[in-house]
Amino acid sequence: MSDVKPATEGTLAEARTTTARRTTTERRAPAQRRKLARRRKPDPIKPWARRLRRSRPGLVESVLEGVQSLYGVPRWDRALDPTSELVLTILSQNSADINAEKAFDALRRAYPSESSETELTSSAGAAVPGAESVVASPVDNRPGWGGSGWLRLAPPDWMRVELAPVDELANVIRAGGLANQKAPRIQASLARLRESRGDHSLEFLGEMEPLAARDWLTGIDGIGVKTASVVLMMSFGMPLMPVDRHVDRVSKRIGLMPPRVSPEEAHERYLALLEPEQCYPLHVGLITHGRRMCHARMPDCDSCPIAPRCRHVDRRAP
Repeated sequence: MSDVKPATEGTLAEARTTTARRTTTERRAPAQRRKLARRRKPDPIKPWARRLRRSRPGLVESVLEGVQSLYGVPRWDRALDPTSELVLTILSQNSADINAEKAFDALRRAYPSESSETELTSSAGAAVPGAESVVASPVDNRPGWGGSGWLRLAPPDWMRVELAPVDELANVIRAGGLANQKAPRIQASLARLRESRGDHSLEFLGEMEPLAARDWLTGIDGIGVKTASVVLMMSFGMPLMPVDRHVDRVSKRIGLMPPRVSPEEAHERYLALLEPEQCYPLHVGLITHGRRMCHARMPDCDSCPIAPRCRHVDRRAP
């Protein structure tokens, strides 16, 4: 005999009630989702970008025209592999570029890679003792860089850099400033990269979408949005907008950025404001302008072609 009991009138009623409740809940779900969506705070950046375009039409284009009339149109070209770019950017944090490039050259001389077989020479042709690398032909540089340029050398042996005693590495990069902070940061970044990917190459980032690649890099302790954006823009030409102290200062004086916006938020605002093809030339133009004319103290406003549209010169500038 079967153990299944026939449904009674009570159990059928309970089943109907349960089904009705489930149906009501399912009907309510879309309405609840719409209500939650309405409660979410809207993104303030896109409306801000639209307002700026309406209230100050053509501002970005005017600024680009102004800086390019002074410094020319920069042409993107890769100067370094992305891992070298990351390390050089770490070395430049809170340091002058000319000091960072000295530390970067010292790093490559101290830990030459096995592929570098010829004697390292300086750009003047003098031998540099204790180093084996490619011939150091004339210095390399890129638009927007504030130093005199770095020697055109092969990348260092990154495993040796990662595994070097931290005090030794700090002494090697001492010229870059804050060496006791930067040495462990460099080693931690290299270790994280090797543990995640099996080697020290960052070339895989070139296959990713810009924001996804930036998120991957900022997942490394000590790597912020500015550093990640520099690496991705300079290594792959990605349309990001690094905001350093020069870009931040010039942007706020002109009125491209609100006065109280942090550099971190300025990165996001610029991505909403600019067309992709404007990112690289505007970054290079603003950083160069900040170094050469729009100084932190005593900016040369009388010589500046952007002055007619600059809110530092005229609070009501169009």
